[in-house]
Amino acid sequence: MAPHCFSIHIALILLLLCKGASGATFTLINKCDYTVWPGILANAGSSGLDSTGFELRPGGSRSFRTPPNWSGRFWGRTGCNFDPNTQEGSCTTGDCGSNQVQCNGGGANPPATLAEFTIGSGSGAQDFYDVSLVDGYNLPMLVDPSGGSGACGSTGCIADLNQRCPNELRVADRGACRSACEAFQSPEYCCSGAYASPATCKPSVYSQIFKSVCPKSYSYAYDDATSTFTCTGADYTITFCPSTTSQKSARDSPPPPSGMGSETGTGEMPLIVNSPWFPNFFTGLSSKSHSCPLPLIATLTMLLFFFLQYS
Repeated sequence: MAPHCFSIHIALILLLLCKGASGATFTLINKCDYTVWPGILANAGSSGLDSTGFELRPGGSRSFRTPPNWSGRFWGRTGCNFDPNTQEGSCTTGDCGSNQVQCNGGGANPPATLAEFTIGSGSGAQDFYDVSLVDGYNLPMLVDPSGGSGACGSTGCIADLNQRCPNELRVADRGACRSACEAFQSPEYCCSGAYASPATCKPSVYSQIFKSVCPKSYSYAYDDATSTFTCTGADYTITFCPSTTSQKSARDSPPPPSGMGSETGTGEMPLIVNSPWFPNFFTGLSSKSHSCPLPLIATLTMLLFFFLQYS
């Protein structure tokens, strides 16, 4: 086998094996006109990321890489006051109870808008994600997948729900809107006790208000059909206070009946076809095909086919 053929053969095998087994990149962007302190909580069994909480000033961004099979949540804390020397303090909304900038394994105290993710465990495995208002709402949030394949829809709550919050759910300073469960501690609102099933726990008048304002977000515990989204091999951008363009896109793109988001196509083939090595690969193969045996060419073709299909 010619050396250049062997190199291409090995490279494609490694590319096929590694694609989809490298987790996902999350990029958090703050488009609010105020500072947000994102919090991050990995679920039990998932490794922690580089940070569990940090300051994100207006216009700022920060990215994190997660391993395969990672699950956890992101949210934004507002109205925070931390001592510059000790880093100790607290936040008005979304506080995680750590008394520090880092949440250190603490979750968001409700009410808080949550972005929840479960990343696929390997090549071809789906990611599951949603934006949840089950624990209430504190600021607008949009989740945008990129580079993935399948039903990869944008989701989130881009409206200012604080301005439309019913009085009985409103936090005193109007900085957040509580869920009916938190406000009334009733099993019928919390989907607990006798109401702990989809058959017995139905949307309440309060969850319907949330749903009408933010139709793609979880409004109560069993709101799966129009609120859970899937994508394969994607990276994700989480935007606090998304721009007008993003707001229009999310508002004008209702999810399909299956609740899996709007179809965006594979997203992978144009990326690969337009990449620099792709034409060079076929140019080299055609000009030197006499040195590459037909079985090798067939193997490369098959590998490339599966890469495009399942990446």
